Amino acid sequence: MSGEMNSVDEEVQMRLLRIDSSARTASVTRQLTVKAAEAWKENNPDGDVIDRDLSAMQIPPITDDWSATQLDASKLSPGQRSYLSTSDQLIDELRAADTIVIGAPMYNFSISSPLKGWIDQIVRIGKTFGYGPDGPRGLLEMKKVIVITARGGAYEKGTPREAFDFQEPYLRHVLGFIGLTDVTFIHAENQSRDQAAASLESAGERITEVLADRNRLAIAFDRRNNI
Repeated sequence: MSGEMNSVDEEVQMRLLRIDSSARTASVTRQLTVKAAEAWKENNPDGDVIDRDLSAMQIPPITDDWSATQLDASKLSPGQRSYLSTSDQLIDELRAADTIVIGAPMYNFSISSPLKGWIDQIVRIGKTFGYGPDGPRGLLEMKKVIVITARGGAYEKGTPREAFDFQEPYLRHVLGFIGLTDVTFIHAENQSRDQAAASLESAGERITEVLADRNRLAIAFDRRNNI
């Protein structure tokens, strides 16, 4: 029995989903998501990295056709299936990933339009959330999310500028709504000020630390389960 279980464990392949949402090819968040993917790959050399560049794809808007998400899959028309195909693909990527890295630049105190479009496609009843006796329940669980942001200023907790941060609170709430509650935010702040280089370096170091800690926890978990 133990031999069969070990064989199954060895076949499990770890997956990282790397999401970029900046349309700028040399953006700070792109630099940092690359670093995160490289650090993750060092800890998971046999793992698979899925790259999703939101600015390079056409994300359909939410139209009247979105009502098809309320229908049973067997009752969808070809047109409805085509409309929902992007949503299906993006959700499948989320489901397949163990770790999700999101590059999220701050625009006007919030998120980029490509990232908002992605969120609209993956928050879907019956797929990523449902309703029960106690209300809504997220259906995506046991996944680690790292959100890497780039900001022109700083929005530290307890400061007057904290009230202008509509980015982290929104992302925490909407990701939590679909079950993604293990979320770490890493901010590269003050990118339009003299502290830009130091903040970028600090964010890079934090990324390495978080992924190393995640790997240590995964190893400890596997060892406990194999005892």
